Amino acid sequence: MADHTQDTRIQRTQLQQELEQMQAKSSPAEFDTYQTSLTGRYCSTAMSHLFSQRSRYSTWRKLWLYLAQSEKELGIESITLEALEEMRTHVQLTDFDFETARTEEKRRRHDVMAHVHAFGVVCPSASGIIHYGATSCFVTDNTELILMRDALQIILSRLAKVMRNLSMFALKWKAEPTLAYTHLQPAQLITVGKRAAQWIQDLMFDLQSIEHVRKGLRFRGAQGTTGTQASFLEIFGGDASKCDRLNELLCQKAGFTACYDVSTQTYTRKVDLELANAVAGLGATAQKICGDIRHLAAWKEVEEPFESTQIGSSAMAYKRNPMRSERVYSLSRELISKPINFANTLSDQWLERTLDDSAIRRIDIPEMFLLADAILLGLDNVTDGLVVYPKRIQSRVQEELPFMITESIIMKLVAQGESRQEAHEQIRILSQEAANTVKNEGKPNDLVARIKGTEFFKPIWVELDSMLRPEL
Repeated sequence: MADHTQDTRIQRTQLQQELEQMQAKSSPAEFDTYQTSLTGRYCSTAMSHLFSQRSRYSTWRKLWLYLAQSEKELGIESITLEALEEMRTHVQLTDFDFETARTEEKRRRHDVMAHVHAFGVVCPSASGIIHYGATSCFVTDNTELILMRDALQIILSRLAKVMRNLSMFALKWKAEPTLAYTHLQPAQLITVGKRAAQWIQDLMFDLQSIEHVRKGLRFRGAQGTTGTQASFLEIFGGDASKCDRLNELLCQKAGFTACYDVSTQTYTRKVDLELANAVAGLGATAQKICGDIRHLAAWKEVEEPFESTQIGSSAMAYKRNPMRSERVYSLSRELISKPINFANTLSDQWLERTLDDSAIRRIDIPEMFLLADAILLGLDNVTDGLVVYPKRIQSRVQEELPFMITESIIMKLVAQGESRQEAHEQIRILSQEAANTVKNEGKPNDLVARIKGTEFFKPIWVELDSMLRPEL
């Protein structure tokens, strides 16, 4: 007993030392400030990086470069080649740039102008022409459209992988009879593969919706402060054709086919709502799929992957809780809630723009995609390793199969001249009696024996045993 206690103390001391070493190596922010669970625990590095500050503000710089390049191409002589080269060299932000912008924002209370200043510090030849003719939404709105377009592509790739997993699963188990459920009560048989095909079809709807909104995304472009391009008309001496050409050049550089036909200071927030509805639809599908898997796991028919060293419960060592499906289910519930925020933002935009769309969209746009990413990573993991227990499925089928054949019995009796209503009533009475035996006496289902003992069903007695085949 003493040796065991000493060993435990040594293990605790070693663990404490390891924790202290980890804390010493980690930045203070990792332990001392709130970190979102999405980026720290659930979603991919790719999606986290896409919506990082470095990605966002580097995209701002790319847009300022695209604008300057396009204005230069359209004859603005004050933009020099040296300025463009400096801007190109410093597109990616350094820690120094972030610190400069942070200091400037405290002083100016304006994040875009803070970054204009920070960019100008490292690009002195360009400092006078950065953001020339533009309003803040030139970088903020266009960046959001770029990030959402790229995020949708990540989502589509992950969704296709989940559909592939389930397609392979459906084909493998397409002929395995299993109980279907309506009202969460046993109903006529389907197959294990057919149920997976139902999931795939819903995911296909999501894929089509997301592809549709991604294909429909346009650029805001350079529209000025209220969408009239007044500032750019001034720059180009009233030449409206150059304003149109400017947007064509910006679209080419940013990878968009066109700008939205009408913009105010922003692109319409209807775009965000349509996109949120499509992405949130994926959350509803994922919650449905994982809810089904959780029920099947409770019946021990199908389970998500469970590793050999995995612990299902800290108290109940025998448990195999479907924690992956529960996680996806939980994240899906949060994703489903997002569209209402985008709807409220759209409806609350007064006239040409109010700023109360800003703070909430800084939260909701990244979170929507981080949630979708985490959900699909979880679904990929679950669907790539689903475990099926055929013997258990067959056992449960046999428990309910006598009830399953009652509709066929009615049809056969009617074909031989019996009344459909009378056949239904006879089979209903015997079914209730058999169910009572199962529920109140704990005995096996004896419906077939009751049918064989009832003269009314004599015309189909010889067919009964052959009807009790699940594959039929």
